[in-house]
Amino acid sequence: MAIDRAQVRHVARLARLALSPEEEERFAAQLGHVLEYIERLSNVDVSKVEPLSFAGDARGGLPLRDDTLLPCLPREKVLSQAPQQDGESFVVPRIIE
Repeated sequence: MAIDRAQVRHVARLARLALSPEEEERFAAQLGHVLEYIERLSNVDVSKVEPLSFAGDARGGLPLRDDTLLPCLPREKVLSQAPQQDGESFVVPRIIE
């Protein structure tokens, strides 16, 4: 599947990336190669492969460690190191209009 520079420019704009024309050309070629590889993978016959019902099955039954409750830092100490806080939580700039 071919990717053109307009598609790369569109994705870059969504990601707020500034790309030079050379970068757009290079990324279009690279993304095209990735999509070609994915297309090749979709043609692989996996009909005889058993699906995993849970990713934990692949671990071979390894035991997990017990969860241990550990003390955490006091809120006052954490907030005292914040650039801005309101006594309850961190204050961060609003980024959504």
